[in-house]
Amino acid sequence: MIRIDGSDGGGQLLRTALALSVVTGEAFEMTSIRASRPTPGLKPQHLACVSVAEAVSEASVEGAKEGSSKLRFSPTTVRSEPIHVDVGTAGSTTLVCETVLPVAVALDDPLELTVTGGTDVRWSPPVDYLRYVKRPLCSAFGVEFDLDVRRRGFYPAGGGRVVMTIHPADPTGLAFDSARDPISALDCYSVASESLRSGNVAHRQIEGVKNALAETDVEVPLMSSATYAESTSSGTVVVLVARAGESVVGFNAYGEKGMPAERVGAQAVGQFRDWAASDVPLDRYMADQLLVWVALAGGGISVPVVTNHVRTNIDVIRAFGFDVRLRERATGAVVERVE
Repeated sequence: MIRIDGSDGGGQLLRTALALSVVTGEAFEMTSIRASRPTPGLKPQHLACVSVAEAVSEASVEGAKEGSSKLRFSPTTVRSEPIHVDVGTAGSTTLVCETVLPVAVALDDPLELTVTGGTDVRWSPPVDYLRYVKRPLCSAFGVEFDLDVRRRGFYPAGGGRVVMTIHPADPTGLAFDSARDPISALDCYSVASESLRSGNVAHRQIEGVKNALAETDVEVPLMSSATYAESTSSGTVVVLVARAGESVVGFNAYGEKGMPAERVGAQAVGQFRDWAASDVPLDRYMADQLLVWVALAGGGISVPVVTNHVRTNIDVIRAFGFDVRLRERATGAVVERVE
C-alpha cells in the first residue's frame, strides 16, 4: 500500500491520489490530511470525491468521514454504470468532476456522472471554466467529455446540478511546455442569478470587462454572453476565456455583496493582464490540474509559478510510480514525464 503524507497540501493531493489509485489499481493510505489548513481533515466536498472514486472502482474504503485525518482506499475494478453524488450545500461540483476525469484512460464505455452541489463557488473552478477552458484543452490531447449544466448553484445553498459524460480515451502527450502563441480570441461568460436581473448585473459585469480591457494593449475582439440563471442563492460569476494556438486559458471572478458588478468583471481582466504579460501557455490553476495528465499521457507543461502546492502534487504522482521531473527556469518551470 502506497503511504502518502497529506500534511503539506490541501484537497488537490487527495484528488490526485484518488484519480491515480483508480487508474492504476494501486491502494493508498493518506495520513495527516490537510493538517496545515485552519480546519484540517476531510470536508463534505472531499468526501464526495472519495464517494465517486469508490463507486467507479468498487473500492474498499476506511476513514471516509467528516473531520477524518486518515483515509485508506483500495480499488478493484473500474466500471461504467451511472454515478450520482450530492456534495451537500455549496460544495464544489467541479472538483468532484476533476477527480474522476482521469478514469477516461481506464474506461471501455462512457461513464455518466451526476453531481449536485455548488457549480460556482469560491476557491474552486466555476462550471464555465470546466466547460469552456478545460474541455477544449483536454480535447487537444485526446480526452473528451460532455458537460450539461442542469442548474446553477451559488453559495451558500448550492443546489446546482451538472451531468458529466466521460468518454474512453487514449491521450497523446501534452505539448504545453513552450512559449505561448499570440492571443487569437477572447470570450466572456457572465452569469448572475435570476434574482439579480433587475439590476442588470450580468450585463454590467461584461461592461466592467470591456472597460478594463480598453486599458490594456490587447486588441483582440471580445465575444460576450450574459445569462440569468434560476438558483436558490443569489450569486454572480465572470469567466474570461483566451485562446492562443492550441492553448485555452481561463480567468474568473465571483461577485460579493456590496461589490459593484463592473468591478467583478475588472478583477477577471486583472488576472488576464498578468498572464498576457508572460509567455506561458497555461494559467496557473490549469497547470496544477494538468500535472496528473502529464503522468498518464506524457509530454510536458509549463508551470508559471513553482509553489509548494506543485511540489507536493508531484510527490504524490511519483509515489504511484510515475517518473515526472521538474525543470526549473528563470521564471516558473517545466514539468515533464521522463520516457
